[in-house]
Amino acid sequence: MRTATTIEASGGEHWSRQSDFVVEAEKLGLDVCWVAEAWGSDAPSALGYYAALTDRMLLGSGVMQLGTRTPTAVAQTAITLSNLSGGRFLLGLGASGPQVIEGLHGVSFARPLRRMRETVEIVRRVVGGGRLSYSGAEFTLPLPGGEAVPMRLSMRAEHDIPVYLAALSPAMLRLTGEAADGWLGTSFVPEGAAGAYFAHLDEGLARSGRTRADLDVCQGAEVAFAADEEALGAMVAGRKKELAFSLGGMGSASTNFYNSAYSRQGWAEVAAEVRERWQAGDRDGAAGLVTDEMVLGTTLIGTEAMVRERLAVWRDAGVDTVRLYPAGETLEDRLTTLGRAIELVHEVDRTG
Repeated sequence: MRTATTIEASGGEHWSRQSDFVVEAEKLGLDVCWVAEAWGSDAPSALGYYAALTDRMLLGSGVMQLGTRTPTAVAQTAITLSNLSGGRFLLGLGASGPQVIEGLHGVSFARPLRRMRETVEIVRRVVGGGRLSYSGAEFTLPLPGGEAVPMRLSMRAEHDIPVYLAALSPAMLRLTGEAADGWLGTSFVPEGAAGAYFAHLDEGLARSGRTRADLDVCQGAEVAFAADEEALGAMVAGRKKELAFSLGGMGSASTNFYNSAYSRQGWAEVAAEVRERWQAGDRDGAAGLVTDEMVLGTTLIGTEAMVRERLAVWRDAGVDTVRLYPAGETLEDRLTTLGRAIELVHEVDRTG
């Protein structure tokens, strides 16, 4: 398995610490660093900066959101970052959710699947270097009724630009298998992944005449090492409110892809109750419904032996790239955790 991490560049006074983390992570042997966008800083600006600070590590947008840029602007950004980094850029795209897309950007969230498909098609055409002429349900280029004619960019992509899609719903997973080079997943429980995720990915792969070997399965989770059972119990308890937020607070009152993903993996009843309490304002009550099993099933938290065993389960489930979110109060703590996690991934690969 390759190793990766995701950072959020919107740390305010922590900008310098984030860049130090990226530089040191490369020295530890990390393969990929994804930069999140969400509702904080934009990803491309930080990626350009990190490209200047690193030499080997791949850098990805994890993720750029539909609706915040036109498809051609996405392609321009991707080509620029790819050329500047010497071909080290990975384009990660995601639909986000109505709260961010409509609430923050004032753009309709409607028809995200169709917009994603057309965006990927347009991006690939722009990267291909030809004159851009596209007629879709969501996008038409050039815009009809005016004086514009098909154009091509004045620059060229010097390297291949792999496209990754962040997907949780069955329909978006099928599109990922059909049209993308990689899948950026989350809320991953390897024991339930075959039906919840891989069946849909494989259906999409079959549509395009491809196999699982043609898709980089990139899954992420927090990694933290506990010295003993008592420390592990405290760690698990501390993560329950974070998971409750994903189940109850992400998205909008009617659209929460994280909640749906957990529901498909065996926790439908609990996920529904957590969401209901969170939406009613009972945050502590929502967190109290989250079980230890839910936390441990979706993270890489435990003793070293537990984490090593869990990594083997992820590998056997079909994960190609493991995205590690290292716990720690300080930069040094996070790097220590990340370094040991990278070593464990390599150990698991050697014994696999």
